[in-house]
Amino acid sequence: MTENNRLLVCSLSDIPSVNMKCQLFKKRSWDELGSNGKDTFYTCDKGVVMITPDLHIRLEDLDRRIEEFKLDIDEVVFMSRHSATSGEAAMTVHPIGNFKENKYGGKEKTLVRSNPPLMTDALRKISQYNDMGNFRVCFEVTHHGPWLERPTFFIEIGSDAKNWGNERAADILSDVILNMEPNDYDTAIGVGGGHYAPRFTEVALEYKINFGHMLPNYQLEHSDDVEVIRMVKDAAAASDTKLVYIHRNSMKGSEEKRISELIRSAGFELISSSNLEHINES
Repeated sequence: MTENNRLLVCSLSDIPSVNMKCQLFKKRSWDELGSNGKDTFYTCDKGVVMITPDLHIRLEDLDRRIEEFKLDIDEVVFMSRHSATSGEAAMTVHPIGNFKENKYGGKEKTLVRSNPPLMTDALRKISQYNDMGNFRVCFEVTHHGPWLERPTFFIEIGSDAKNWGNERAADILSDVILNMEPNDYDTAIGVGGGHYAPRFTEVALEYKINFGHMLPNYQLEHSDDVEVIRMVKDAAAASDTKLVYIHRNSMKGSEEKRISELIRSAGFELISSSNLEHINES
């Protein structure tokens, strides 16, 4: 796959999205491909930028727009803001879809195909390029829409208005977008932990493993065995893997045992950091 088969989505209603797009346009020469009356498309050797007035999470017809404009697109990256009541400065990446309800776009109980090699490399490059000590670098777990058929992830600046306009963060993420490359490491899904996936972030930054969908404890809570297995199967299928990494320390012993047994009974392989090779090893 060549890089110009990658669609980078800029929403004009989103400040970090616009800032990332502006940085991309400063760093490369982009040729206008045209407009469909609402969206405008530009291209260079690094991909296609789509500029739209619509909000990302509501772009449920993005596949149709791509096809009607006759674009040859294999994967999608949304440039976006991240919102959280904490207001913590952060640069994040995450896969999309809904394990349960679809309050914020997408389909109920439906996950979009993840892009583990590219998304995990993006996380590593954010960590590598980040020179702002006050900005957290992390995965977020799978959440929100839109629905689309192509492998997708979001790259974001958060978590409130005082950080969304940070031009250095937009500069860093634009460099990440231009330089990220897929690798051939194995892929795992993550199970357990909180919304910011601290253990999966640590493991990805230290070891040769890519993460696809991530299923946090708050989705496991109040879920019976059938529901847990369904969510794990959906996450694995949409990440094209049979490997599962559990954040064991985030669970009580009895719950960790229950989840582990369910995952094994469904035919998946549990891994830990002891199974993995350090990135800095030759």
